[in-house]
Amino acid sequence: MKYQIKGNYFRGKFHTILGHEKSPDRIISRACPADTDTVLWELHIRYEIVDRIIESAIEGQQKWRKTSVDEKISALRRFKECVLVKKNSLAEAIALETGKPLWEANAEVLALMNKVEVTINDGLPRILPKHFNDISADTHGHIYYRPIGPCLIIGPFNFPCNIANSHITSALMAGNSIIFKPSEKTSYSGQLLIECYHEAGFPEGVINLAQGDGELARRILKEKAIKGVFFTGSLEVGKKILTNTYQDLSKLVALELGGKNNSIVCQDADLDLALKELIKACFLTSGQRCISTSIVPIHRSHVEQFIEKFHAVAKTIVIDHPTIHEIEPFMGPLVDQQALDNYLLYMGMAKREGIDEIMRGKHLQRKFNGHYVSPSIHLATAFNKNSHFLTNEIFGPNCTFIPFDEIEEAIQIANSTEFGLAASVFSIDVKNYHKCLEEIDAGQVNFNRSTIGASPRLPFGGVKNSGNYRPAALTNIDSCVFQMSSLELYDSKSVKDEVLKGVKF
Repeated sequence: MKYQIKGNYFRGKFHTILGHEKSPDRIISRACPADTDTVLWELHIRYEIVDRIIESAIEGQQKWRKTSVDEKISALRRFKECVLVKKNSLAEAIALETGKPLWEANAEVLALMNKVEVTINDGLPRILPKHFNDISADTHGHIYYRPIGPCLIIGPFNFPCNIANSHITSALMAGNSIIFKPSEKTSYSGQLLIECYHEAGFPEGVINLAQGDGELARRILKEKAIKGVFFTGSLEVGKKILTNTYQDLSKLVALELGGKNNSIVCQDADLDLALKELIKACFLTSGQRCISTSIVPIHRSHVEQFIEKFHAVAKTIVIDHPTIHEIEPFMGPLVDQQALDNYLLYMGMAKREGIDEIMRGKHLQRKFNGHYVSPSIHLATAFNKNSHFLTNEIFGPNCTFIPFDEIEEAIQIANSTEFGLAASVFSIDVKNYHKCLEEIDAGQVNFNRSTIGASPRLPFGGVKNSGNYRPAALTNIDSCVFQMSSLELYDSKSVKDEVLKGVKF
């Protein structure tokens, strides 16, 4: 095996169950999606470890909530320095576990470091105390932001370090201890991330790592001591989290779920710009981003010409092993066999539903056995709300064009699914954009930028079934605190002189 999983991390060190008298409840073996003959690591899971991890997080919370802001900032910056030292190991692990090309994995590591400064410079000011002089007679008003308590962060596989760390840094800056449960597909990347926190010298119990599956996550999130639950992933898992937590009013649950994102190409669009942006939006990360573009409402006058160019470019995309290749790839493989099977299932579904196939998505053979697929392009004559293909998140490299005549039709298409994460509008006329901005139900609407153009300095989340109104990125820190108000009286004369009707002192 290429990597060794050290086990769970709590009380300031890693704890393995190897050699323990009890056998594990489950063993997960992870093959590299780009070379399935290579086993990356083996993970042993034992569910009873939950109690010890929870105890560690509770003890860490008591220390960390009393730590000064300056000390928290120093610790996070030490973490960033540790990431810089480990950047090559982190990028390689991300690439081999997820299948994304090494250049893209390096970009994730860079974003991981940048998030620290965004949290300090842009996030922290959102939770600093606010003061209001003379809010009433001789009385001052204040708003204080207090940490909610130990937070469980359940990470996704597609950005195993950056997305999870967006929640982690916000929770830590707000004064909370954390338990990080990585995706069981990217356990080693998660381990390296926690090693960076360990080397940064955080107090014992503040940082905790729980390696395991969905059952392990379920057991942790049901614990009364857990006060914050942050999840990025599928709608189905998000609903399960709500089912397991809805009766516990002390828990704050923040969900960032799937999408069926639209990019509208208007009649006056800069087509060269749209072409480049849409190739990225539809096929980067092999389409395995929640904000990938899936549907392109396109003005009828551009359908034939634009799709022909889009198809020509798509056929040139290099698809190969993320770290071993002759030409640097744009796409790597899908993350696992289930993702591959699901992608091919949707290809057959499109055909059964009568949607025209411009470019067929198929399993590709490369030098190494892996879950490689070609991008797929489809053309639907109109949006059909009863189509499973047009309404469900595929999570693969697919783009479906739908013609429209008036901008109102395009907006209706964008609003026709149960998701509301991201949308884009390509147009020269800003009026088209403003109309879409006003009428499209999505957490992000971009103008002449693709749906994958998100910024950590802005909120990131969705509406409808794409989230529960607690966006990540910049505003993530808002969900890591509760607001405490205070009225403070320092000169009691006016209150003493106040006459109360119906009572005598």
